[in-house]
Amino acid sequence: MRAVLDIILIILDLYVWLLIAAAILSWLIAFNVVNTRNQFVGAVAEFLYKITEPVLRPIRNLMPNFGGLDISPIIVILIIMFLQRVITYYIYPNVI
Repeated sequence: MRAVLDIILIILDLYVWLLIAAAILSWLIAFNVVNTRNQFVGAVAEFLYKITEPVLRPIRNLMPNFGGLDISPIIVILIIMFLQRVITYYIYPNVI
């Protein structure tokens, strides 16, 4: 059971990094630092969008409009950090 919990924690960590990468890439695209017509950049952007958007969209629908500021990745990262703490402190020590 500990191995399953370790895998879940690793997946949650990886998803946090994907959220950070998606946010940074969206800034780079918005400020025309990178060009989405480049095949590699377009493929990475599409992958990150498809991975993160199903989780971010419900959060965006619940939040009020802050103009151009999107804090949904921060909220999702905080939720993931909370889940990791719950797993680490309450579930993980009790597993035999």
